[in-house]
Amino acid sequence: MPEVGAAPGGRPDPLAAEVAAFDFDGTLTRRDTLLPYLWRGLGWPRFLLALGQSGPWLAAFALRLMSNHRAKARLLQASLGGRTEAEIAQWTADFAARYLPGRWQPEMLARLRHHQQLGHCCVIVSASPGIYLHDAGRALGMDAVICTELEARDGALTGRMATPNCHGEEKVRRLQAWLAARGQSRAHITLHAYGDSSGDVPLLNLADYAHYQGQPWARKPSRK
Repeated sequence: MPEVGAAPGGRPDPLAAEVAAFDFDGTLTRRDTLLPYLWRGLGWPRFLLALGQSGPWLAAFALRLMSNHRAKARLLQASLGGRTEAEIAQWTADFAARYLPGRWQPEMLARLRHHQQLGHCCVIVSASPGIYLHDAGRALGMDAVICTELEARDGALTGRMATPNCHGEEKVRRLQAWLAARGQSRAHITLHAYGDSSGDVPLLNLADYAHYQGQPWARKPSRK
């Protein structure tokens, strides 16, 4: 699955001097989207089974005894391992059409539309998986989606990540790599960033103008 997907109908200048980077869960949306995606696709019995299989890892993460990456990897393997790409496409189509439209954050959508009207390059930078985030990006008219990609082999998901979890410092690395691939550098753009959690702090600190939970952000140390 592709790491970065440009949305059709985007603005004609992909090398715009101003870039607006948006987190997804809790920023563009009202709350987390991964768990709703999984329970809608799996159905409650299989979803609860997957939670049970990954419960010790999730509990360890909640107690800060395990990294976000390892806990998420276990949940993805338990819930998505072996699911065909055709099945995932059906889940995503239903999710994008029936769930997401009622979950957008109105204030953030207004900010996104303002950036788009000004001709800024707008990207999602999120830990959510690309299996549905690229579709969400197209629906929003984003120029690109930078996220956690999942591994697929022979038409089915393995349940493993194909990229590092796009969380914390990884958001900064991936955004900078995306800029470099397009012949841009952080030093030559004005960066706006929007986030809502500690996993967004490195990205907010990188930006010229940043907002945390809708409020102006003052640079702070990143949590490990």
